[in-house]
Amino acid sequence: MGDDAVLAAGGVLWRTAGSGIEICIVHRPKYDDWSLPKGKLDTGEPPVVAAVREVLEETGVRAHPLLRLPDVAYTLPSGQPKTVEFWAMRAGDDPPVAVADPDEVDEICWLAPDAAEDALTHPADARLVDRVASLPPITAITPLVRHARAGERKKWAGNDALRPIDAQGQQEAQAIAESLALFEPARLIAAPALRCRQTLEPLAESLGLPIVSESVFGEPPTPDEAPDKAKAAAIRVAELRDGPTAAICSQGKLMPPLLATLTGAEDPEPYKTPKGGGWILSWSGARLIGISRL
Repeated sequence: MGDDAVLAAGGVLWRTAGSGIEICIVHRPKYDDWSLPKGKLDTGEPPVVAAVREVLEETGVRAHPLLRLPDVAYTLPSGQPKTVEFWAMRAGDDPPVAVADPDEVDEICWLAPDAAEDALTHPADARLVDRVASLPPITAITPLVRHARAGERKKWAGNDALRPIDAQGQQEAQAIAESLALFEPARLIAAPALRCRQTLEPLAESLGLPIVSESVFGEPPTPDEAPDKAKAAAIRVAELRDGPTAAICSQGKLMPPLLATLTGAEDPEPYKTPKGGGWILSWSGARLIGISRL
């Protein structure tokens, strides 16, 4: 994607209604269309943070992201490419606040999914609504992140478990905290390496939570041990699923086989995770129904 690409984020916002759900759509007078709430990212803003912020500004509803949906990409009249990252979001229980800019959104409507699909101007929006309406109930969320940048292993002379995050890693840890706070974790768990604990420290400070160390999320000592270590970690993730939301910080050599084990995939390659990156695991009961890359 070129440097001139426009990046945006938004949500398919839903609330319970009777035995089903209703979808929130907004009318934009500038375009005279009915759309899903969305907007451009601020500089340096994580997309999921932008998605929640834009939904709040355009609907007045504080939303809870549950699952990343397919991105929508198109070309603006100016010729610039634009990509919108969408999330399925549950409306919070707090009373709505005023829409931030009535000139941008002048009407909000809650409709049954079929009616929302018919009312939306853009077919891509309607497809996202259909996808959300077909999801089973999401009953649990597990954020799983890789530690932030900690320099280079070969340049660290001491015990590698004590290698700290560097200046860039500190910035990444702040961004992780901003994103993961949206998922309201009540437990913070880190692999034993110092860099894993440090990655969660900004989040721990903001939430007032302790960080618990669990060796099962540390990287395997040798490649041969990766499959067994991944299985043990997968069992622990499933245990943590039941109960208050747990955010986990692990390491790069464990996360791909761990995620492949959880999803039943044979190839762990698609689950390679950069330092400071992560995933949101979405569960319906004991069934993992989606993993969303952050």
